[in-house]
Amino acid sequence: MPTKLWEKDYDLDQRIADFTVGRDRELDLELAPFDIQGSLAHVQMLSEVGLLDAGAARRCKEKLEELHAVALAGDFVIEDGVEDVHSQVELLLTRALGDDGKKIHSGRSRNDQVLVDLRLYFRHRIEGIVAQTAELSRTLTDLSDEHKDKLIPGYTHLQIAMVSSFGLWFGAYGEALIDDLRMWKGVYDVVNQNPLGSAAGYGSSFPLNRDRTTELLGFDEPVVNVVAAQMGRGKTELLVAFAIAGLAQTVGKMAMDVCLYSSQNFGFLQLPPELTTGSSIMPHKKNPDVFELLRGRCNLLQSLPAQMSQLTANLPSGYHRDFQLLKEAIFPALDQLEDGLAIALYALPRTSVRAQELPTDPRYTYLYSVEAVNNLVLEGVPFRDAYTQVGRDIEAGTFVPPTELKHTHLGSLGNLGNDRIREKLEKVMDSFKRDANPKGSPAAGR
Repeated sequence: MPTKLWEKDYDLDQRIADFTVGRDRELDLELAPFDIQGSLAHVQMLSEVGLLDAGAARRCKEKLEELHAVALAGDFVIEDGVEDVHSQVELLLTRALGDDGKKIHSGRSRNDQVLVDLRLYFRHRIEGIVAQTAELSRTLTDLSDEHKDKLIPGYTHLQIAMVSSFGLWFGAYGEALIDDLRMWKGVYDVVNQNPLGSAAGYGSSFPLNRDRTTELLGFDEPVVNVVAAQMGRGKTELLVAFAIAGLAQTVGKMAMDVCLYSSQNFGFLQLPPELTTGSSIMPHKKNPDVFELLRGRCNLLQSLPAQMSQLTANLPSGYHRDFQLLKEAIFPALDQLEDGLAIALYALPRTSVRAQELPTDPRYTYLYSVEAVNNLVLEGVPFRDAYTQVGRDIEAGTFVPPTELKHTHLGSLGNLGNDRIREKLEKVMDSFKRDANPKGSPAAGR
């Protein structure tokens, strides 16, 4: 059995082989459960259309299910000299079943195999990220309720602007994550289409039933045009990268706020000592390294779409080996995003909040200038005249801040609307629901 599915009657130069394989064998281990899942569906379909007899199909499925269990347990190995996961699976089938194992590649190419693997893999990873993001949103909204009456300054241009609260701050990020989830839903819908049967990108003369493999693999629908299916390589990764970058932008901004608000000059937040690091020469230091690293990693993740675009920018339709490099950037990015969400979920609830004595602190006197303007408007003074009058009081040093806040509209200090935010989240999450164990195919997992 060749260890490369394309192997001919000549030996490839070893240096060329090493360069072209790159990190594929290492990264393909993550794809192993999904590659086997795709093969199970393909074998079932081949049997149903008469391209594989019932006995051979049964033996192949039994062996594939055994390999799938090995892959899910993390024990799948790609042997030295074997190029990729597709070659390893076929090698193991052929060792165990002889000619039966050689038959399952009928109507397939490594091109559509990797397309299927990646879409199943991305679907699985998206589901995990979506669950973490929803949990973080719920956590932040709960923190918003818990601390809704604790006031802090709000800033524009890093200058004090108007009165805010921890209710608004926590709730803002809780709701912002829902927009990120909406982006993930759009990407999920693209990913959840079946490319199997497109072969090398131009279809097959075999009577393949692509709707059947779509059903078996739990995809919503097939990518109908076989060339379009192949063109999904690179485009799919780019869309996933945009979703990663969007979510990283939200989490990174939140991490920056934590770093700023936990500094002594602000003092709005305090990390417990066990979540901070120290200085080698300054004994007083308690540094928010965890949020600084979270910020830094999120900043790097926001560059991911540029990497995906640059790798594929000048490629025409059809398969190109450049696509292999996409995995080297996007697989670790998915890991880093999941790790970042997990650490945010761990650290934020352990962070203490410190309400500020805003009315009595002279640094924050002017936070109430808009309240003063609005009070004059309610007394019948035109807004522009009220604005001018308060501005003159401030310049003259005679401004006296009102201390009573009357924010009642939806989403404001006195009416956070967190129940509406929760409803919005659950509506988005309902749109992700699907059968987690498609008929005829084992459920995949990392």
